[in-house]
Amino acid sequence: MSGVILPGSVVNGQPATLGVMGGGQLGRMFVHAAQAMGYYTAVLDPDPASPAGRVSHHHIQTDYLDEQGLAQLMQRCAAITTEFENVPAPALLTLGAHRFVAPASDAVAIAQDRAAEKAHFVKCGVPVAPHAVIETEAQLAAVADDLLPGILKTARLGYDGKGQVRVKTRAELVTAWTELKQVPCVLEKMLPLKDECSVIVARSGRGEMVHFPVQRNLHRDGILAVTEVNPGVIDPLLAQQAVQATKAIAEGLHYVGVLCVEFFVLEGGQLVVNEIAPRPHNSGHYTLDACDQSQFDLQVRTLAGLPLTPPRQHSPAIMLNLLGDLWSEPVKSGSEPKSGSDPDLRSKLGSDPNFGTPRWDKVLALPGTHLHLYGKLSARQGRKMGHLNITGATPEAVRATALQACALLGIEPF
Repeated sequence: MSGVILPGSVVNGQPATLGVMGGGQLGRMFVHAAQAMGYYTAVLDPDPASPAGRVSHHHIQTDYLDEQGLAQLMQRCAAITTEFENVPAPALLTLGAHRFVAPASDAVAIAQDRAAEKAHFVKCGVPVAPHAVIETEAQLAAVADDLLPGILKTARLGYDGKGQVRVKTRAELVTAWTELKQVPCVLEKMLPLKDECSVIVARSGRGEMVHFPVQRNLHRDGILAVTEVNPGVIDPLLAQQAVQATKAIAEGLHYVGVLCVEFFVLEGGQLVVNEIAPRPHNSGHYTLDACDQSQFDLQVRTLAGLPLTPPRQHSPAIMLNLLGDLWSEPVKSGSEPKSGSDPDLRSKLGSDPNFGTPRWDKVLALPGTHLHLYGKLSARQGRKMGHLNITGATPEAVRATALQACALLGIEPF
């Protein structure tokens, strides 16, 4: 990186502008953080109603590989980041030839491929689950017996539990690979899990690195449901190992930006790495209300070349993920929401304009609750609509309030 992009400065005759590839909720929160610091923002996303595009100074509504769109993003921006790992790495490579891009395309490319990701973990000396790469029928036949039962995962484009099949026998493995269209996959041995956790670090172009506390995560149906960040939720020795492993992974990638590394804690107390996300992460959303800097503030700092100072958590915190299931009459993916769009249904409900909306007024009456909705126009099952952060004076008080919020929203307690 050639230099620092100062907030409120002028770059190439226009206000200093930071760009982001992708217009989802992570891009939206990056845009908010950048704007609060005084930067202009630009979002490239094909969706005209993208959450980030609707709040940014500029929304370039094109495909991620559209040459004119990429050229326009470069023209407007002094530096560019990404909000999701499946943005095409070639697009980042193109942008990186003309503008500072963080994270770089090669780091994102590794995160996009489970096989390359596993190889990187091994290279960094970080423990991984026993696994095998399956790209051919010969590799399928050569799978060791002790890898079963296991989880077959597509090497690319898998997230939130998608592209994963549990298999117990060789016959099930063959069937699952066929169902996954025989795309390159990774078979991971199923391990007895005690816990899941994650670490978020930020690394600058100068090699400075800071991190947030280790977060304990609870997943349901492959989607993060709850994150707890309080003293004692993770064994201190394991937490130290997780931070060291995360830093080694980031250093090995020569990473610049915000990086999340997810870990499994086994029944025996061992720590194994699961996967990386080259961006801010769902499990770090609590930082918006419980820390003196959020993960999005650090994303802005790494992109603009500003100094990194260690973030401080000032309050115990729990984050509840808010999925579309919480809205009444949730609909299947690809359908339109029933409430609010069906005139007959509307009349049957007494024309209540708020039908189907969770009772946020009751939730926000609880102490220490912070609601973040992402501006998505329709609720669907499994769709991330927002999150609720709960902070308080003690971990016990935070947990009690979080369980009250769960009861009000119909979320399964934890």
